[in-house]
Amino acid sequence: MDNREQAKQNAHDLYNILIKKSDKSANMLNITDVLMQVYSKLDEAENPEALVDRLAKYIYSEAMGGRIHFEKEEEALLMDLASFGSKAGLNGANYADFSDKSYFYSVFDDVEMPRR
Repeated sequence: MDNREQAKQNAHDLYNILIKKSDKSANMLNITDVLMQVYSKLDEAENPEALVDRLAKYIYSEAMGGRIHFEKEEEALLMDLASFGSKAGLNGANYADFSDKSYFYSVFDDVEMPRR
């Protein structure tokens, strides 16, 4: 299994764990929305490392804002995603707004961005 497939599997596994949680706060729903969107875009992404890097930083940002605490399994999956994303290099990530969910959606997507 190559790195892209592993990242896709980790995003899928993390989504499945988080969607079953009883916490249905806006922050948690934003995280699961973005996980699903990245999962669907990973195969066609020109630079999957940058996409996953932004995903990991977005999840950490939302979790801090919503005071969401991850269990060991969830944290391990998230750390694997962050590790894959760290291969992206700088790509302007230092100037990015990690709380902006709209980065993961496009006007040309079949799925419209949920507003919470």
